[in-house]
Amino acid sequence: MKIAVLKLKLYAPWVHSLKEKRMVVKSLLAKLRNKFQVSAAEVEAQDIHQSIVIGAAAIVPHSAQADSLMDEIARFVEENTEAEIVQEERELR
Repeated sequence: MKIAVLKLKLYAPWVHSLKEKRMVVKSLLAKLRNKFQVSAAEVEAQDIHQSIVIGAAAIVPHSAQADSLMDEIARFVEENTEAEIVQEERELR
């Protein structure tokens, strides 16, 4: 059993208020939780308008499935938000 952890840093230049950011983040987190059955949350930079940092974690049976899941999540985020992924960190525990 492995724990896959993915942290994505996104840049959203069109966001000009925390209210706008909150709408984007809440929608994205709900989609991630529903589609992939992972734990997901905004983990950093909650008070910076144009910076979004999303963390996702899941328990998987083996390393290959962890890599596949993290690839799918990153692709899904890229396709479902206008924000640009500027950094991606992966960890397998």
